[in-house]
Amino acid sequence: MIKRIYHLSNGSAGARTIATASTTEGLPMTRYIASKRMKELNFVSCQLPNHSYKRGGNEHVSIANTLNRQFKVEQPNQVWCGDVTYIWTGKRWAYLAVVLDLYARQVVGWAMSHSPDSELTTKALHLAFEARGRPKNLMFHSDQGCHYTSLKFRQTLWRLQIQQSMSRRGNCWDNAPMERFFRSFKTEWMPSTGYQSFAEARSEVSRYITDYYSRYRPHTFNGGLTPAEAEARYKLAS
Repeated sequence: MIKRIYHLSNGSAGARTIATASTTEGLPMTRYIASKRMKELNFVSCQLPNHSYKRGGNEHVSIANTLNRQFKVEQPNQVWCGDVTYIWTGKRWAYLAVVLDLYARQVVGWAMSHSPDSELTTKALHLAFEARGRPKNLMFHSDQGCHYTSLKFRQTLWRLQIQQSMSRRGNCWDNAPMERFFRSFKTEWMPSTGYQSFAEARSEVSRYITDYYSRYRPHTFNGGLTPAEAEARYKLAS
């Protein structure tokens, strides 16, 4: 019965749905029994569970929105934006932190982990800072997530001599380039059911960012050029 209902649903039925359908068809079943049998059969519902961020601490600071939606900048390594999104990896959520250079919308650093904390965002920032040759006179803009307001992250910015800017509370348009990047990744590349493992997710994120998005995907903001080509033309003209 479980096999039939599962395959009939094209793999989308979870334990609760299977138990209800089975009971309706005359074979009483609790969702706990259904869940146990599904594990024995190695059946996993392809529907993603609802996501909710873990509640952070009470630490909060007031940092000005210095960028103020001035998303068009004159050169690379002038303003970077950062944000974190979630990705399903078979049995649990993983989190992707990305650092985006606003000049050509090039991803300059990223990191993944199972926790959306300041360790994750700090790692992405450090990788970007080293990869771009430790730039000077740089601004970093993000939302007011606790992984960006934390003492650890703010101290990292201070040590790297990077000015911090933050969106107004609850205003996603203040960090629109990052919202647009994550939307592109999830609609163009990531399967609607997520990935089967953390390793697969990390591999596919790397393929999207370093290969497809950077070198092959035309970007409207760049007049149809890829981020890599737009930056290459800037360097030639400098």
